[in-house]
Amino acid sequence: MTTQRLPVIVGFGGVNSAGRASGHRAYDRIVYSALGQQQQAATLDALGRMMGLKGSADNEQHILDHTLVRRIEKNHFDVDAVRWNQRLPTQSAGLPFNFDVERRHLPEHIPPHWQIESNSVTHVNVSIRGEQEFFLSTHREFDVKSAGMLPTGFEPGKLYPARNHPRGLEMTVYAASDALGSIGIEWEQVSRHVAADEVSVYAGSAMGQLDQSGAGGMLKSRYNGQRVSSKFCPFSFAEMPADFINAYVLGSLGSTGASLGACASFLYNLRHGIDDIRSGRARVAFIGAAEAPVTPEIMEGYSAMGALATEKGLRKIEGIGLDTSPDPRRACRPFADNCGFTIAESAQMVVLFDDALAMELGASVYGSATDVFVNADGHKKSISGPGVGNYITMAKAAAAVRAIIGEKGLRRGGFVQAHGTGTPQNRVTESEILSRTAEMFGIEDWPVVATKCFLGHSIGAAAGDQLSTALGIWARGILPGITTIDEIADDVQQAHLGFSNTHRELVSGADQYAIINSKGFGGNNASAAILSPETSKRMLQSRYSKQAWRQWRNANEAVQERQQAYDSTGLTEAVYKFDHGVLQDGDVELGNGELSIGGRRVSLQMESPYDDITLK
Repeated sequence: MTTQRLPVIVGFGGVNSAGRASGHRAYDRIVYSALGQQQQAATLDALGRMMGLKGSADNEQHILDHTLVRRIEKNHFDVDAVRWNQRLPTQSAGLPFNFDVERRHLPEHIPPHWQIESNSVTHVNVSIRGEQEFFLSTHREFDVKSAGMLPTGFEPGKLYPARNHPRGLEMTVYAASDALGSIGIEWEQVSRHVAADEVSVYAGSAMGQLDQSGAGGMLKSRYNGQRVSSKFCPFSFAEMPADFINAYVLGSLGSTGASLGACASFLYNLRHGIDDIRSGRARVAFIGAAEAPVTPEIMEGYSAMGALATEKGLRKIEGIGLDTSPDPRRACRPFADNCGFTIAESAQMVVLFDDALAMELGASVYGSATDVFVNADGHKKSISGPGVGNYITMAKAAAAVRAIIGEKGLRRGGFVQAHGTGTPQNRVTESEILSRTAEMFGIEDWPVVATKCFLGHSIGAAAGDQLSTALGIWARGILPGITTIDEIADDVQQAHLGFSNTHRELVSGADQYAIINSKGFGGNNASAAILSPETSKRMLQSRYSKQAWRQWRNANEAVQERQQAYDSTGLTEAVYKFDHGVLQDGDVELGNGELSIGGRRVSLQMESPYDDITLK
């Protein structure tokens, strides 16, 4: 059997409703109530800087109230008065009706039943006889009042010259920059140790960029009588987060793209990165996703499906009347009596090195990503309904962990990051899958974590939220409880599973792992096997000599110092290299069996993978 490279997690970054991912700061906000006083102060300080506040300790309640899932804030849209176009059919009832209007506002093609008379050089009178439909600009109260939004006051586009970028791309630039800072090694140093084509970037958005600066603006402009910008269309592509990272952050010439699988998209991309490193196609992989769906148009679409938790639904669960508002912070209630998920925005990025590069550069080891399994549901009745494919992905992920750390390690040392959306269908189907998987592998009291109760559901970036939370669990030793619920619903299968509505201590063990589970519309299922820092280090020690391990530890001391220095301030300016180092035809050299671009080598020495076939 050919020895494969281990994909080591050496950095991660991003931003969601809990704050900055790097340094486990977003995770610390999730478990804030379980932290010690010193860690709470550091958490407030990190969030306060993001939110533009001075004196974080004096603003504790404000910071806590304006992070995580909460009532939708007016910088996104006013849930009490969402702009709407009301159809207004009119009938002149035999008599014409008249109005004055500026000439420049007349339609390009005058309807045949309109009569136009000039009032002045600038104005005319319009007389209409018969039927005419108008659209009246008005407002409507929105049924959904909660979402997971970035901390109030934080605007990623202000950290670089954003030039009217869609919010998802602004968040992408921040996430990639934060991930770079978290590595503790300058990107130029990393680049010197790898070939030009040995860096992979897989990142995208499940829904594309649908806000006013992307596809949303493109589709609405003509309807609203506005001009379509030349940027709307290119900005809207779903793989644009990867394109932005290549072009403006890393300057990467390696493999790129976005693999889309609805809510499982992050794990689809992670699978590509793992495959590239294990096969040797890449030595570095940037994996990510960005989603900015907190807009009335997108939320209206999910609400029309009955997928989102509405005020009406939450009132029914709580048994309260119209005179009382449900708690918006408890809108997402995984595995409890619930009525829908809570949409959220997030951009998450994880950086993988192959084990040899990590050892050579002294990179910190946050864990390792060994496998991602993806399976469809087969025949379906409803495209949005859950199916059986998740049984395969979960069972394979557990089996993959067992193959590496053994039966005892699988049974005693891990936890599950459930998809846990907060919908009635999910609570029944996913709990059944997790319970039966645990039973098959002899696991008892398998801890179940449901991150969306804090962060909301960020669609394509959701598994990125789950992964960064898993890394925080290993760093702090606290399993987040499902704190938005009072008790588990009666129809949830609890056998062999460990649910809790309070934070609890992670049981220590030599072998630790997490299985991250994702389920997406259309029958897209993915489950990832992630190994803890300690387990990953034990694997590296087994592969490398004692001398090589000592050299790694010595090199890692300087890396950790730089990581701590970065964490103390966070990202103050995003990496954005517009029109920087653009390569031209003259920078390309071909010859001697290799390609050189900008002085960086690309090998063309390849061997046939079909060595049992001879055609030469």
